[in-house]
Amino acid sequence: MAALELAMQGLAVFGLVLFAVLWLMHFMRRPEVKQSFSQLAGVSLLKPLKGVDPNLISNLETFFTLDYPKFEILLCVQDQDDPAVDVCKKLLGKYPNVDARLFTGGKKVGINPKINNLMPGYEGAKYGLVWICDSGIRVKPDTLTDLTNQMTEKVGLVHGLPYVADRQGFAATLEQVYFGTSHPRSYISANVTGIKCVTGMSCLMRKDVLDQAGGLVAFAQYIAEDYFMAKAIADRGWKFSMATQVALQNSGSYSIGQFQSRMIRWTKLRVNMLPATVLEPVSECFLASLIIGWAAHYIFRWDMMVFFMCHCLAWFLSDYIQLTGVQGGPLCFSKLDFAVAWFIRESMAVQIFLSALWDPTISWRTGRYRLRCGGTAEEILDV
Repeated sequence: MAALELAMQGLAVFGLVLFAVLWLMHFMRRPEVKQSFSQLAGVSLLKPLKGVDPNLISNLETFFTLDYPKFEILLCVQDQDDPAVDVCKKLLGKYPNVDARLFTGGKKVGINPKINNLMPGYEGAKYGLVWICDSGIRVKPDTLTDLTNQMTEKVGLVHGLPYVADRQGFAATLEQVYFGTSHPRSYISANVTGIKCVTGMSCLMRKDVLDQAGGLVAFAQYIAEDYFMAKAIADRGWKFSMATQVALQNSGSYSIGQFQSRMIRWTKLRVNMLPATVLEPVSECFLASLIIGWAAHYIFRWDMMVFFMCHCLAWFLSDYIQLTGVQGGPLCFSKLDFAVAWFIRESMAVQIFLSALWDPTISWRTGRYRLRCGGTAEEILDV
Protein backbone atom coordinates (compact mmCIF):
# COMPACT_ATOMS: atom_id res chain seq x y z
CA MET A 1 0.00 0.00 0.00
CA ALA A 2 2.89 2.34 0.77
CA ALA A 3 4.24 1.82 -2.75
CA LEU A 4 0.81 2.55 -4.26
CA GLU A 5 0.48 5.73 -2.20
CA LEU A 6 3.95 6.83 -3.28
CA ALA A 7 3.07 6.19 -6.93
CA MET A 8 -0.12 8.23 -6.63
CA GLN A 9 1.80 11.09 -5.03
CA GLY A 10 4.33 10.95 -7.86
CA LEU A 11 1.54 11.05 -10.46
CA ALA A 12 -0.04 14.02 -8.69
CA VAL A 13 3.25 15.92 -8.73
CA PHE A 14 3.66 15.02 -12.41
CA GLY A 15 0.20 16.45 -13.08
CA LEU A 16 1.09 19.77 -11.45
CA VAL A 17 4.38 19.99 -13.36
CA LEU A 18 2.54 19.12 -16.56
CA PHE A 19 0.05 21.92 -15.89
CA ALA A 20 2.85 24.47 -15.43
CA VAL A 21 4.78 23.35 -18.54
CA LEU A 22 1.78 23.21 -20.86
CA TRP A 23 0.48 26.63 -19.88
CA LEU A 24 3.95 28.11 -20.20
CA MET A 25 3.90 26.77 -23.77
CA HIS A 26 0.50 28.39 -24.33
CA PHE A 27 1.84 31.81 -23.43
CA MET A 28 5.00 31.65 -25.52
CA ARG A 29 4.92 33.73 -28.69
CA ARG A 30 7.23 33.70 -31.66
CA PRO A 31 9.70 36.59 -31.79
CA GLU A 32 8.79 39.47 -34.09
CA VAL A 33 12.31 40.81 -34.49
CA LYS A 34 13.67 41.98 -37.82
CA GLN A 35 17.42 42.20 -38.10
CA SER A 36 19.22 44.57 -40.42
CA PHE A 37 21.30 42.70 -42.97
CA SER A 38 24.18 44.90 -44.12
CA GLN A 39 24.43 43.34 -47.57
CA LEU A 40 21.82 41.54 -49.64
CA ALA A 41 23.19 38.08 -50.35
CA GLY A 42 22.47 36.03 -53.43
CA VAL A 43 20.00 33.17 -52.90
CA SER A 44 19.58 29.92 -54.84
CA LEU A 45 16.00 28.66 -54.50
CA LEU A 46 15.75 24.87 -54.74
CA LYS A 47 12.22 23.84 -55.67
CA PRO A 48 11.42 20.08 -55.54
CA LEU A 49 8.47 19.29 -57.80
CA LYS A 50 6.48 16.14 -58.45
CA GLY A 51 3.10 16.03 -60.13
CA VAL A 52 0.61 18.83 -60.57
CA ASP A 53 -2.09 19.81 -58.13
CA PRO A 54 -4.74 22.50 -58.81
CA ASN A 55 -2.72 25.24 -57.08
CA LEU A 56 0.76 24.44 -58.40
CA ILE A 57 0.87 27.11 -61.12
CA SER A 58 -0.40 29.92 -58.88
CA ASN A 59 1.88 28.86 -56.01
CA LEU A 60 4.98 28.55 -58.20
CA GLU A 61 4.33 31.84 -59.98
CA THR A 62 4.61 33.75 -56.68
CA PHE A 63 8.34 32.86 -56.63
CA PHE A 64 8.82 34.37 -60.09
CA THR A 65 7.42 37.68 -58.79
CA LEU A 66 9.64 37.95 -55.70
CA ASP A 67 10.91 41.46 -55.08
CA TYR A 68 14.58 40.64 -54.46
CA PRO A 69 17.62 41.83 -56.44
CA LYS A 70 19.77 38.68 -56.60
CA PHE A 71 18.28 35.20 -56.66
CA GLU A 72 17.88 32.20 -58.94
CA ILE A 73 15.12 29.61 -59.16
CA LEU A 74 16.25 26.00 -59.62
CA LEU A 75 13.24 23.87 -60.57
CA CYS A 76 13.91 20.18 -59.91
CA VAL A 77 11.73 17.41 -61.37
CA GLN A 78 12.72 13.75 -61.06
CA ASP A 79 10.82 12.32 -64.02
CA GLN A 80 11.18 13.94 -67.42
CA ASP A 81 7.61 12.88 -68.24
CA ASP A 82 6.19 14.47 -65.09
CA PRO A 83 3.41 16.99 -65.93
CA ALA A 84 5.19 19.47 -63.63
CA VAL A 85 7.77 19.89 -66.41
CA ASP A 86 5.18 21.57 -68.65
CA VAL A 87 4.18 23.91 -65.81
CA CYS A 88 7.82 24.89 -65.33
CA LYS A 89 8.36 25.52 -69.04
CA LYS A 90 5.25 27.68 -69.16
CA LEU A 91 6.50 29.89 -66.33
CA LEU A 92 10.03 30.02 -67.74
CA GLY A 93 8.54 31.34 -70.97
CA LYS A 94 6.29 33.82 -69.18
CA TYR A 95 9.13 35.27 -67.08
CA PRO A 96 12.22 35.25 -69.35
CA ASN A 97 13.94 37.94 -67.25
CA VAL A 98 13.91 35.81 -64.09
CA ASP A 99 17.06 33.79 -63.51
CA ALA A 100 15.50 30.32 -63.51
CA ARG A 101 16.53 26.87 -64.72
CA LEU A 102 14.86 23.49 -64.99
CA PHE A 103 16.63 20.29 -63.92
CA THR A 104 15.15 16.88 -64.72
CA GLY A 105 16.24 13.34 -63.99
CA GLY A 106 17.58 13.84 -60.50
CA LYS A 107 20.59 11.97 -59.16
CA LYS A 108 20.35 8.80 -57.06
CA VAL A 109 22.51 9.29 -53.97
CA GLY A 110 20.37 7.61 -51.29
CA ILE A 111 16.88 6.51 -50.30
CA ASN A 112 15.42 10.02 -49.83
CA PRO A 113 13.51 10.89 -53.05
CA LYS A 114 13.48 14.61 -52.27
CA ILE A 115 17.27 14.73 -51.92
CA ASN A 116 17.71 12.68 -55.10
CA ASN A 117 15.44 15.11 -56.90
CA LEU A 118 17.29 18.21 -55.66
CA MET A 119 20.86 17.03 -56.26
CA PRO A 120 21.36 18.48 -59.80
CA GLY A 121 19.95 21.83 -58.69
CA TYR A 122 22.10 21.90 -55.55
CA GLU A 123 25.24 21.11 -57.54
CA GLY A 124 24.37 23.90 -59.99
CA ALA A 125 23.58 26.53 -57.34
CA LYS A 126 25.74 29.64 -57.74
CA TYR A 127 24.92 31.59 -54.56
CA GLY A 128 26.05 31.20 -50.96
CA LEU A 129 22.54 30.86 -49.51
CA VAL A 130 20.21 28.03 -50.52
CA TRP A 131 16.48 28.20 -49.92
CA ILE A 132 14.72 24.82 -49.98
CA CYS A 133 11.00 25.39 -50.32
CA ASP A 134 8.28 22.80 -50.94
CA SER A 135 6.05 22.89 -54.00
CA GLY A 136 2.87 23.58 -52.00
CA ILE A 137 4.17 26.87 -50.54
CA ARG A 138 3.14 30.28 -51.83
CA VAL A 139 4.99 33.49 -50.94
CA LYS A 140 4.60 37.25 -50.85
CA PRO A 141 6.87 39.56 -52.89
CA ASP A 142 8.90 40.43 -49.77
CA THR A 143 9.18 36.90 -48.32
CA LEU A 144 12.77 36.38 -49.44
CA THR A 145 13.76 39.79 -48.07
CA ASP A 146 12.21 38.77 -44.75
CA LEU A 147 14.22 35.54 -44.70
CA THR A 148 17.56 37.15 -45.57
CA ASN A 149 16.98 39.91 -43.02
CA GLN A 150 17.20 37.21 -40.33
CA MET A 151 20.41 35.69 -41.74
CA THR A 152 22.88 37.59 -39.58
CA GLU A 153 26.56 36.75 -39.06
CA LYS A 154 25.91 34.12 -36.38
CA VAL A 155 22.79 32.59 -37.96
CA GLY A 156 23.14 29.54 -40.17
CA LEU A 157 19.49 28.70 -40.83
CA VAL A 158 16.28 30.72 -41.11
CA HIS A 159 12.93 28.95 -41.26
CA GLY A 160 9.29 29.90 -41.46
CA LEU A 161 6.55 28.86 -39.06
CA PRO A 162 4.35 26.40 -41.01
CA TYR A 163 0.78 27.59 -41.54
CA VAL A 164 -2.02 27.07 -44.08
CA ALA A 165 -3.60 29.46 -46.56
CA ASP A 166 -7.35 30.14 -46.51
CA ARG A 167 -9.15 27.45 -48.53
CA GLN A 168 -12.65 26.08 -48.78
CA GLY A 169 -14.02 22.98 -47.06
CA PHE A 170 -13.90 21.34 -43.64
CA ALA A 171 -10.60 19.53 -44.35
CA ALA A 172 -8.98 22.93 -44.98
CA THR A 173 -10.44 24.25 -41.71
CA LEU A 174 -9.09 21.22 -39.83
CA GLU A 175 -5.59 21.79 -41.23
CA GLN A 176 -5.70 25.50 -40.43
CA VAL A 177 -6.82 24.83 -36.87
CA TYR A 178 -3.98 22.34 -36.32
CA PHE A 179 -1.27 24.53 -37.86
CA GLY A 180 -2.59 27.55 -35.97
CA THR A 181 -2.90 25.94 -32.52
CA SER A 182 -1.18 22.68 -31.54
CA HIS A 183 1.65 22.75 -34.07
CA PRO A 184 2.89 26.32 -33.50
CA ARG A 185 2.61 25.89 -29.73
CA SER A 186 5.12 23.02 -29.71
CA TYR A 187 7.13 24.53 -32.57
CA ILE A 188 7.55 27.96 -30.96
CA SER A 189 8.23 26.63 -27.46
CA ALA A 190 10.92 24.30 -28.81
CA ASN A 191 12.66 27.15 -30.61
CA VAL A 192 12.32 29.58 -27.69
CA THR A 193 13.83 27.05 -25.28
CA GLY A 194 16.73 26.28 -27.61
CA ILE A 195 15.57 22.92 -28.99
CA LYS A 196 16.37 22.88 -32.70
CA CYS A 197 12.94 22.32 -34.19
CA VAL A 198 12.53 23.12 -37.89
CA THR A 199 10.56 21.92 -40.85
CA GLY A 200 11.85 21.64 -44.38
CA MET A 201 8.82 23.39 -45.89
CA SER A 202 10.78 26.66 -46.14
CA CYS A 203 14.39 26.85 -44.94
CA LEU A 204 17.15 29.30 -45.90
CA MET A 205 20.60 27.88 -45.15
CA ARG A 206 24.26 28.69 -45.67
CA LYS A 207 25.55 26.47 -48.48
CA ASP A 208 29.14 26.44 -47.21
CA VAL A 209 27.97 25.03 -43.85
CA LEU A 210 25.97 22.31 -45.61
CA ASP A 211 29.02 21.54 -47.76
CA GLN A 212 31.13 21.18 -44.60
CA ALA A 213 28.60 18.57 -43.43
CA GLY A 214 28.93 16.70 -46.73
CA GLY A 215 26.34 18.53 -48.84
CA LEU A 216 22.89 17.11 -49.54
CA VAL A 217 24.40 13.66 -50.07
CA ALA A 218 25.07 13.39 -46.33
CA PHE A 219 21.33 13.52 -45.61
CA ALA A 220 20.10 11.15 -48.33
CA GLN A 221 19.93 8.20 -45.89
CA TYR A 222 17.22 9.94 -43.84
CA ILE A 223 13.54 10.54 -44.52
CA ALA A 224 13.43 13.58 -42.18
CA GLU A 225 16.32 15.28 -43.95
CA ASP A 226 15.30 18.73 -42.65
CA TYR A 227 15.84 17.70 -39.01
CA PHE A 228 19.31 16.32 -39.70
CA MET A 229 20.33 19.32 -41.81
CA ALA A 230 19.34 21.57 -38.92
CA LYS A 231 21.23 19.33 -36.47
CA ALA A 232 24.36 19.45 -38.63
CA ILE A 233 24.21 23.25 -38.77
CA ALA A 234 23.65 23.52 -35.00
CA ASP A 235 26.49 21.08 -34.28
CA ARG A 236 28.83 23.48 -36.07
CA GLY A 237 27.95 26.30 -33.72
CA TRP A 238 25.46 28.23 -35.86
CA LYS A 239 22.24 29.69 -34.51
CA PHE A 240 18.72 29.50 -35.93
CA SER A 241 16.26 32.29 -36.56
CA MET A 242 12.54 32.33 -37.41
CA ALA A 243 11.17 34.49 -40.20
CA THR A 244 8.47 37.00 -39.32
CA GLN A 245 6.29 35.64 -42.13
CA VAL A 246 4.75 32.16 -41.97
CA ALA A 247 5.49 29.42 -44.48
CA LEU A 248 2.10 29.44 -46.19
CA GLN A 249 1.02 25.98 -47.38
CA ASN A 250 -1.48 26.12 -50.22
CA SER A 251 -1.84 22.65 -51.65
CA GLY A 252 -4.83 22.22 -53.93
CA SER A 253 -5.21 18.57 -52.92
CA TYR A 254 -6.34 17.99 -49.35
CA SER A 255 -8.70 15.83 -47.33
CA ILE A 256 -9.20 14.59 -43.77
CA GLY A 257 -7.62 11.27 -44.76
CA GLN A 258 -4.56 12.99 -46.20
CA PHE A 259 -4.24 15.07 -43.04
CA GLN A 260 -4.36 11.96 -40.84
CA SER A 261 -1.79 10.15 -42.99
CA ARG A 262 0.53 13.13 -42.82
CA MET A 263 0.24 13.41 -39.04
CA ILE A 264 0.87 9.67 -38.63
CA ARG A 265 3.98 9.89 -40.84
CA TRP A 266 5.35 12.86 -38.89
CA THR A 267 4.71 11.07 -35.58
CA LYS A 268 6.55 7.96 -36.79
CA LEU A 269 9.55 10.08 -37.67
CA ARG A 270 9.55 11.90 -34.33
CA VAL A 271 9.27 8.67 -32.34
CA ASN A 272 12.18 7.23 -34.30
CA MET A 273 14.43 10.26 -33.96
CA LEU A 274 13.45 11.53 -30.51
CA PRO A 275 12.53 8.81 -27.96
CA ALA A 276 10.97 11.45 -25.67
CA THR A 277 8.16 11.69 -28.23
CA VAL A 278 6.51 8.74 -26.44
CA LEU A 279 5.32 11.33 -23.90
CA GLU A 280 3.70 13.43 -26.63
CA PRO A 281 0.08 12.28 -25.96
CA VAL A 282 0.14 13.83 -22.46
CA SER A 283 0.63 17.24 -24.09
CA GLU A 284 -2.72 16.97 -25.88
CA CYS A 285 -5.75 18.70 -24.38
CA PHE A 286 -8.05 15.86 -23.33
CA LEU A 287 -5.47 13.46 -21.88
CA ALA A 288 -3.55 16.30 -20.21
CA SER A 289 -6.76 17.66 -18.70
CA LEU A 290 -7.60 14.22 -17.26
CA ILE A 291 -4.17 13.86 -15.66
CA ILE A 292 -4.14 17.41 -14.30
CA GLY A 293 -7.76 17.09 -13.14
CA TRP A 294 -6.94 13.93 -11.20
CA ALA A 295 -3.90 15.65 -9.65
CA ALA A 296 -6.06 18.61 -8.59
CA HIS A 297 -8.56 16.20 -7.03
CA TYR A 298 -5.86 14.20 -5.24
CA ILE A 299 -4.02 17.21 -3.81
CA PHE A 300 -6.72 19.85 -3.37
CA ARG A 301 -9.85 17.65 -3.31
CA TRP A 302 -11.35 19.63 -6.19
CA ASP A 303 -14.06 18.01 -8.31
CA MET A 304 -12.17 16.23 -11.06
CA MET A 305 -14.79 16.50 -13.82
CA VAL A 306 -15.50 20.18 -13.12
CA PHE A 307 -11.78 20.90 -13.30
CA PHE A 308 -11.51 18.81 -16.50
CA MET A 309 -14.27 20.81 -18.21
CA CYS A 310 -12.90 24.17 -17.07
CA HIS A 311 -9.39 23.26 -18.15
CA CYS A 312 -10.56 22.14 -21.61
CA LEU A 313 -12.55 25.36 -21.99
CA ALA A 314 -9.53 27.49 -21.06
CA TRP A 315 -7.41 25.50 -23.52
CA PHE A 316 -10.03 25.96 -26.24
CA LEU A 317 -10.17 29.74 -25.73
CA SER A 318 -6.38 30.02 -25.63
CA ASP A 319 -6.13 28.09 -28.90
CA TYR A 320 -8.63 30.39 -30.58
CA ILE A 321 -6.62 33.43 -29.51
CA GLN A 322 -3.41 31.82 -30.77
CA LEU A 323 -4.99 30.90 -34.10
CA THR A 324 -6.14 34.47 -34.73
CA GLY A 325 -2.63 35.66 -33.86
CA VAL A 326 -0.97 33.31 -36.35
CA GLN A 327 -3.58 34.20 -38.98
CA GLY A 328 -2.84 37.89 -38.51
CA GLY A 329 -6.39 38.83 -39.48
CA PRO A 330 -9.97 37.53 -39.56
CA LEU A 331 -10.50 33.80 -39.97
CA CYS A 332 -12.20 32.51 -43.10
CA PHE A 333 -14.54 30.26 -41.09
CA SER A 334 -17.01 30.74 -38.24
CA LYS A 335 -16.45 30.20 -34.52
CA LEU A 336 -18.72 27.16 -34.77
CA ASP A 337 -16.53 25.70 -37.52
CA PHE A 338 -13.50 26.31 -35.33
CA ALA A 339 -15.14 24.58 -32.37
CA VAL A 340 -16.05 21.49 -34.41
CA ALA A 341 -12.64 21.28 -36.10
CA TRP A 342 -10.83 21.84 -32.78
CA PHE A 343 -12.80 19.08 -31.04
CA ILE A 344 -12.23 16.61 -33.89
CA ARG A 345 -8.51 17.41 -34.09
CA GLU A 346 -8.04 16.98 -30.35
CA SER A 347 -10.01 13.73 -30.44
CA MET A 348 -7.75 12.41 -33.22
CA ALA A 349 -4.52 13.00 -31.31
CA VAL A 350 -4.20 9.75 -29.35
CA GLN A 351 -5.53 7.65 -32.25
CA ILE A 352 -2.89 9.17 -34.57
CA PHE A 353 -0.16 8.42 -32.05
CA LEU A 354 -1.24 4.80 -31.58
CA SER A 355 -1.52 4.33 -35.36
CA ALA A 356 2.05 5.59 -35.73
CA LEU A 357 3.31 3.03 -33.18
CA TRP A 358 1.35 0.18 -34.78
CA ASP A 359 3.14 0.23 -38.14
CA PRO A 360 6.81 1.34 -38.37
CA THR A 361 6.79 1.67 -42.17
CA ILE A 362 6.29 4.96 -44.00
CA SER A 363 4.69 5.60 -47.39
CA TRP A 364 6.08 8.80 -48.86
CA ARG A 365 5.93 10.09 -52.41
CA THR A 366 6.29 6.97 -54.59
CA GLY A 367 8.06 4.67 -52.12
CA ARG A 368 7.66 2.73 -48.88
CA TYR A 369 10.33 2.85 -46.20
CA ARG A 370 11.18 1.03 -42.97
CA LEU A 371 12.50 3.32 -40.26
CA ARG A 372 15.54 2.43 -38.20
CA CYS A 373 16.42 3.71 -34.77
CA GLY A 374 18.16 7.08 -35.04
CA GLY A 375 16.27 8.30 -38.10
CA THR A 376 17.84 6.35 -40.96
CA ALA A 377 15.60 4.30 -43.23
CA GLU A 378 15.65 1.59 -45.86
CA GLU A 379 13.43 1.39 -48.90
CA ILE A 380 11.01 -1.51 -49.08
CA LEU A 381 11.14 -2.93 -52.59
CA ASP A 382 8.24 -4.93 -53.95
CA VAL A 383 9.31 -8.39 -55.02
